Parts: sequence; structure tokens; C-alpha cells
Amino acid sequence: MTMTITHLGTGSRGNSTLLETPSAKVLVDQGFSGVQLQKRLARLNLKPDDIDAVFISHHHGDHGGGALVCQRKWGLRVLANERTAQELGLEPELTTYFEALDLVRIGDDLAVLPVPVPHAGSDNVAFVASHGGERAAIITDLGSWTDELVTHVRGCEHISIEANYDHKRLMYGPYPYSLKDRISGRGGHLSNDQTGQFLAEVCTEKTRSITLTHLSEKNNMPHLAESTVLFYIDELFSGDLTISGQQGPDFSHYIGQSGEELAADEISTN
Repeated sequence: MTMTITHLGTGSRGNSTLLETPSAKVLVDQGFSGVQLQKRLARLNLKPDDIDAVFISHHHGDHGGGALVCQRKWGLRVLANERTAQELGLEPELTTYFEALDLVRIGDDLAVLPVPVPHAGSDNVAFVASHGGERAAIITDLGSWTDELVTHVRGCEHISIEANYDHKRLMYGPYPYSLKDRISGRGGHLSNDQTGQFLAEVCTEKTRSITLTHLSEKNNMPHLAESTVLFYIDELFSGDLTISGQQGPDFSHYIGQSGEELAADEISTN
């Protein structure tokens, strides 16, 4: 029994990640149009109707802008915190609220834990998904991190995390100073160096795969993100390092073993 982690696409023009277990299929974020979501799922031989639930990390359009169409077109249940749901205008009858650190169970073999992260203007969360005794973290849109996030992510078998910008490319690039300041601030995004520093805190011998996501098309390059992160974790990590771009899905990661009993403290979507 395994959990499959597949990024349908990550970047400023839309983000969504598919988590699939033998009994559950969920999306983490849905920042694509309905047409784009259908096309990307079709590459995996899936349809939107196959999805059991959609988790939204925060209300920005590239992460939650496609949530409402999932409700109106396919009747999908969306899970979000209250502020995010209100900002997105979600349909109340198809929305389940969660609180930070509430464990949410989907089906018989998937549990998802929302963990707060710093990001300006939104109640943003990362997600740590558990299946078969192993865990995968999906972390995006944060300008820094907390001890709490480190605690919950340390030792995850898979970590997907943004490496948004290269510091020099951002600072010497064309953006106005106010935008540079917002991106590089505590409520903005992680630089390649910050991502490497965070991963150095959370990678253990259990960590088998890492995916770098949400790379800026103007302020980053895949080779810069990869080489910078590896500088920090080269002696800690010997697994698979990949980069997810805007045009997905390109690859999947697989984790999990059978026999894990999920925690009883949970929210049911049934």
C-alpha cells in the first residue's frame, strides 16, 4: 500500500498536488481553471469526479482560485480554514472548515494535518499527509518558518517545498523595491538559501525524496535552486531531488507501508 504524490503544476500561474492512496484521492490546492484541471488529471487517467476532497492552503488565486469551480461543476468537497473559505466565496454546503493542527481523515488510509506557516495577508497552512506509517509534507508560500513547522516536518519521508527565488536575481532584477521587500520578507516566499537552511533542519535518514516547487520564472532558475539547496543538505540527504514546474504532471513519488493506525482525533469529511 502506497501513497502517490504528484504535482499537477506549481508556480505563479497555478498550483495543485494530487495525493492518492488505495482508498482516497485528494488535491492539495486548486489554482487552475476547470479546463486545466481536467487536462492535467486526464494525463493520469483521472477525472475531477474521481477526487474525494480538495484541501486549500490559503486564499491566493494561484492556490485557491479554482476551488469554487470544483464545487459548482463537480460537487467536490473543499476543506479550508474559515478565513480562506470566506475570501474564496466557497459554497457553505460543500465546505468543511478545519482549524490549525486538526487532523483530518479522508477514507480509511489517509490523514492530513494542517500546520500554520507565516505568509502575509492570509491564514496560510502547510499540510503533512500520513499513510501507512509514513508522511509527506506539502509546504508553499511562506517567508520563514516556525519551530512548530520544523517539529511536524522533521523526518518526513517526502518533502515538497517552495524554492521561490535566488536572492541576487531578485535584488538585481526589474521588480520595484516594494515588491522585492514583500517577496523577501517574513510574510513572502522562501529563497533558495532559506529552503536549503530549512531542509537542513528537517531532513533525517528517513527522508527519501524532496521536490522543489513554486520557482519564480523571473527570479530563479532550476539549476540555481538545486545547487543551492544541495549545498546545505548534501551530507544529510542522499535521496531523490526533483523540481516541479508550471507544466505538470511530470513525475510522481511513492511512500507508505501497510498497517498504520491513523489517529482518532480527526475530522471526517463523510
